[in-house]
Amino acid sequence: MVDDSFFMQKAFDEAWKYQGLTYPNPPVGAVIVDKNQNIISIGVHKKAGSAHAELDAVCKALFFYGKDILGKDPNQIHQFIRDNYKNFFKEHTIYVTLEPCNHYGKTPPCSLLLKDMGFQRVVISIPDINKKASGGIEFLSKSTIVKTGVLEEEGRKLLKFFEIWQNKQSFVFFKVAVTKNWVYSGGIISSESSRVLVHKIREVTDLLVIGGNSVRTDKPILDTRLSSGENPPDVLIVSKKDDFDRSIPLFSVKKRKVFISDKLDMLDDYNFIMIEGGENLYKLVKNKIDALMIFQTNQESQGKSYIFGQDLKRLKKFNYFDDTIEWKVKELL
Repeated sequence: MVDDSFFMQKAFDEAWKYQGLTYPNPPVGAVIVDKNQNIISIGVHKKAGSAHAELDAVCKALFFYGKDILGKDPNQIHQFIRDNYKNFFKEHTIYVTLEPCNHYGKTPPCSLLLKDMGFQRVVISIPDINKKASGGIEFLSKSTIVKTGVLEEEGRKLLKFFEIWQNKQSFVFFKVAVTKNWVYSGGIISSESSRVLVHKIREVTDLLVIGGNSVRTDKPILDTRLSSGENPPDVLIVSKKDDFDRSIPLFSVKKRKVFISDKLDMLDDYNFIMIEGGENLYKLVKNKIDALMIFQTNQESQGKSYIFGQDLKRLKKFNYFDDTIEWKVKELL
């Protein structure tokens, strides 16, 4: 007999892959299991405005059972499923890393969806700290078996960044790619899958910060071409000198502003900020960041090396295709 922690961990493993992509929402994972403890589907919230993890998991499970799902946006799909598959999952359990939302936001309440689907059990890691969205536990407890507190510490870790944003109304993180021996220079380091993820995160960030030397040496574009190619963030080049070649692609990306300054006051004007750079920039901004994101390869190389985040605490480290991703923060919980 597999316990609830096993299935909840599967939900967390999926959710962590989307940390940073769902801003201003928290990442959430969900797993649906049948009466024989077979995993039927794993759902995840991919970005703000898209289907929540519960709806994603329900859609995938219905597809597994050969059922049609009609609708183009989460609201239409949500209503279609509720109208056509009421009590379909009465012999199933759904595991969710966060309390299902209980309010109408960009999508309808997940608590209502789960109630109408008739889940035998709803297993939840932690309550939602967002009072506006909370109440799902109480609502669902009136119609089904609800269990909470499964992998609670893992739940609070996954929600850490959302908690910071709720308190500050902003979030600043430093992203760096390094080799196995912590070399961060010498061109492209991380795998293509990791670079695609970075471009996706850029799509939801408001401001991207980079050091002047990196611009002069690497001539980066800092756009989102490996993802949708849309929503490039504004760029702040941290430099005392404005001696940059304006013909490089960085300065010609449409729909964004590029600033050059040796001051960091501008960080206060943006909500979601990613800083990309090496040792010098990290030391300059480390007191201003909320988190550190490290992409690390399993290969060694020659070049400038530095062990980033020695003064920070590991929040999570996991495999991401050919690389590993490590998130570090000042205080864990």
